[in-house]
Amino acid sequence: MPFLTLVVTALVHRLRGDDPERGDVPGWVMITVMTAALVLAILIPFRTAIVDAVQTALTSVTSGGG
Repeated sequence: MPFLTLVVTALVHRLRGDDPERGDVPGWVMITVMTAALVLAILIPFRTAIVDAVQTALTSVTSGGG
């Protein structure tokens, strides 16, 4: 029975948000959304240049640099 009490106490402590290792979830969501927006902002106007550069690099690697 003491084990069950310990587990329940730890669970309640964790759910109350007293854990300093819990992190900042809204902050990470904002960083993820902003990163996706930056990727789209770069990808949309430069899509053809990026695709051409990647295809050239892949061709160079697969053909032995020639």
